[in-house]
Amino acid sequence: MKGRIWLALFVAMVVQLFLSAAWQVAAQESEPVKQNTREQVGPVPKSTEDTHSVAAILYSYEFSQPAFYLKHIVIKHDQAGHGQMSFEKLDGGDPITEPVELSNTAIGRITSLWDSLHFLDSDTNYQSEKQFPHMGTMRLRMTKGALNRVAEFNWTNDKTVAALVKEYQHISNQTVFVFDITLARQNQPLEAPKLMDGLETMVTRKELSDPLQLVPLLEDLANDEHIPLMARNHATRILKKIQK
Repeated sequence: MKGRIWLALFVAMVVQLFLSAAWQVAAQESEPVKQNTREQVGPVPKSTEDTHSVAAILYSYEFSQPAFYLKHIVIKHDQAGHGQMSFEKLDGGDPITEPVELSNTAIGRITSLWDSLHFLDSDTNYQSEKQFPHMGTMRLRMTKGALNRVAEFNWTNDKTVAALVKEYQHISNQTVFVFDITLARQNQPLEAPKLMDGLETMVTRKELSDPLQLVPLLEDLANDEHIPLMARNHATRILKKIQK
């Protein structure tokens, strides 16, 4: 009799354990998987379309006239004013490429002029009715992602375009001076006085992109004993005129 009672108790315990384990498995299967839920939390990655929606803007100015002293000029830069300028002189030789770092003041003026033109959204012909091919051909280019536009002319009556061209001419003046005076200091110091005369003329006529960028160079020239004293003194005078 006792054996039967113990057997019944044993069977009941086994059944209870089996049911308890089944309930635990069912409960675990019904709970959400926390790891998968965490993977959905956080910022959604940008799509390829979003990534390319804000494209960098690149600007370019080109001038060519085979009979001019600077017969070919190309200036390229980005919105921050970082870029380069290549130019060819009438006396021949390979194209020269120099870095361009526009000051905040200069790039502010230039981008403002580009914006005023709404260049990429426009198909305006900037060429004046009269042709002046002897003055050289100019090309303005703007690129933004897949958008690209080039405008070519040899003379324009558009005041904004004329002001933009003048800005690039001033960049060219300043860049070429820095190149020429650097070369003179290394190889032709007797050329320095003539170059300083030309620089003062450009400062007086306001034909430089930003004369204040030349201050460190002029301070160095004023103390450079490798160039004639006349050029050193001239550098000091130009410094005073720029820093007024």
